[in-house]
Amino acid sequence: MRRSLSVAAVLLASLAWAGPAHAITSGGPDGDGHPSVGGLVADEVYSDGTWTYCTGTLISPTVFLTAAHCGEGARVRVTFDPAYQEGDAVHAGTFHADPRYGQRQSDPHDLAVVVLDQPVTGVVPARLPAAGSLGHLPHGQRLTSVGYGAYDVTRGPGGHAYRYDDVRRVSSGTLDATTPTWLRVSMNAATGDGGTCYGDSGGPNFLGSSNVLAATTITGDAVCRATNVDYRLDTRAARGFLSPYVALP
Repeated sequence: MRRSLSVAAVLLASLAWAGPAHAITSGGPDGDGHPSVGGLVADEVYSDGTWTYCTGTLISPTVFLTAAHCGEGARVRVTFDPAYQEGDAVHAGTFHADPRYGQRQSDPHDLAVVVLDQPVTGVVPARLPAAGSLGHLPHGQRLTSVGYGAYDVTRGPGGHAYRYDDVRRVSSGTLDATTPTWLRVSMNAATGDGGTCYGDSGGPNFLGSSNVLAATTITGDAVCRATNVDYRLDTRAARGFLSPYVALP
């Protein structure tokens, strides 16, 4: 889900059929581990001094994959800096959401690409999965989540607070269930799993330690503790949207 400093505002903006999606939790700074993962940079700074509001992945030198619900306008900016600060280099591009994007739990078509004005050099794009290749993943398959979302959730008198710092982070969770559209991934720290939170929407969930981008982060539980719900990229719907923009495996 798209990040926000107001939990109430996030809940109202989230998909009607689901709880909010997430930030990287129970993980750590990614450094140079996943240079193809970038953040969408807001035009104005948030009140806590941060800038990134969603995550995505470079899937070709000129195509950045993210979530449709991360749309903030036709023109957007992307950073690949592992710890973004105002003034760091950004890449401008045009946001294109799947025109079928809606609020259907079975398949909301919650995908978008940013077509960048100039190719990104020095970064190897992530690989997309082959058609139908994720349908029989074993229970417990590890997936690696990367994103710029909230790294900590605290609870106080006013409710839950979400902490951000524009740092790209990484964590790992285990597959709980597979549906025709979704990978549902455990991010329960009690079982050694980590996952995503507000601001990680659109970001990647890599298959194990590979460069194969299995699914994009879309939603999850409200306080980023239990389940990371991710949109499969091997489906006919996902591939149908992506095929005009990139060569598919």
